[in-house]
Amino acid sequence: ATLIKRLKASRPGALLLDGGDSWQGSATALWTKGQDMIDACKLLGVDVMTGHWEFTHGAQRVKEVVERDLAGKIDFVAQNVKTTDFGDAVFKPYVIRTVNGVAVAVVGQAFPYTPIANPRYFVPEWTFGIQEEEMQKVVDDARAKGAQVVVLLSHNGMDVDLKMASRVTGIDAIMGGHTHDGVPQPTLVANRSGQTLVSNAGSNGKFLGVLDLDVKNGKVADFRYRLVPVFSALLPRDAEMEAYIRNVRAPYAAKLDERLATTEGLLYRRGNFNGTSDQLILEALMAEKDAEIAFSPGFRWGTTLLPGQAIRMEHLMDQTAITYPYVTVNELTGDTIKTILEDVADNLFNPDPYYQQGGDMVRVGGLRYAIEPKAAAGQRITRMELKGKAIDATKKYKVAGWAPVAEEARSAGGEPIWDVVARYLRAQKTIKPRILNVPALHGVKGNPGIALLGPGS
Repeated sequence: ATLIKRLKASRPGALLLDGGDSWQGSATALWTKGQDMIDACKLLGVDVMTGHWEFTHGAQRVKEVVERDLAGKIDFVAQNVKTTDFGDAVFKPYVIRTVNGVAVAVVGQAFPYTPIANPRYFVPEWTFGIQEEEMQKVVDDARAKGAQVVVLLSHNGMDVDLKMASRVTGIDAIMGGHTHDGVPQPTLVANRSGQTLVSNAGSNGKFLGVLDLDVKNGKVADFRYRLVPVFSALLPRDAEMEAYIRNVRAPYAAKLDERLATTEGLLYRRGNFNGTSDQLILEALMAEKDAEIAFSPGFRWGTTLLPGQAIRMEHLMDQTAITYPYVTVNELTGDTIKTILEDVADNLFNPDPYYQQGGDMVRVGGLRYAIEPKAAAGQRITRMELKGKAIDATKKYKVAGWAPVAEEARSAGGEPIWDVVARYLRAQKTIKPRILNVPALHGVKGNPGIALLGPGS
């Protein structure tokens, strides 16, 4: 809040854009149906936003917030969300704001695969999708209505934004989200009418993407972009925001502060194929549900804990607080397990960005496997083993997981994942450093998230 106020003071009229996922990801966001973050965003001074995980609060809740809480304060824009019956726009596709005498259109692009990556039952009467042709019409319409600058506020993910920038003309800049990429410098993408600047400013308040545009004769003549790291410990606290946060947390403080265990190793989530926090969740699932194999989603958020820190309920909820937290236990054949891994791998490594859904590879416990990211669909996963023995395609294995997108899971009686992991942590008391269960990589040099893709294995 302090940094934003300073930057706005140095740039009168500047717009603060929120790329989505703001109303979700913590215990208080879950328990207040996002209200804690909605009010925080208003206090922060957000001008325009689009969405993704916001939709997991349900269509009715999102519409209620947009019409009641955000009206006259924050514009919620999403050109690619339509009704399933007649294809009517659910939200404004764009908004035009005047910044220092320049008409700036901010077009919204919600996460295209929301009804696939998340439960469809949250948004049963809405369609999403990339909607490239519609995007071109929206951009053209904004230009026709006087926009001198067009900015796309996108939750596509970086790779999808890069492809869209090469195919849709008239967009000056794409301010992207979803894939949480902290990109130091924007990529300039050529298209048939000029070029588009594509940026992504990370996630969770780690960075602030600052874009200054020099507009002359109704066109962008030059730009300056900075990916500003947010060192919160070095900035004075904003008194108003601090008081707000303290008041919001007060009713839940005792529950959030419960000490579940102590970690002796580093606990983190972010990794292409696993993280120590995910490994802990997997081991808890297998132990508590007596499962041979466990799956956990490749989510990209959560608090990192240093060796010696207490694992509190708040930290566990940071990793798991979603609106469909149900734990599942199923008997799956080896062939079905392979199909699941292949489907997720194709979502990540499909060579066409428009078929990529972002996120990281599903985390796997118990099962060992190899993966070749650059192989064809259905042929990436090999050498599946359980306790040193090859997985039998026809044999059934007991598999635990959580965050199911199927509607029937809502009434199946599955425990919330945080209850399962909390029970495990209380029993363990001390958590030793985790040994990551990661696949053997073929056809790439090292981890694709760290090294460039290339030949070899």
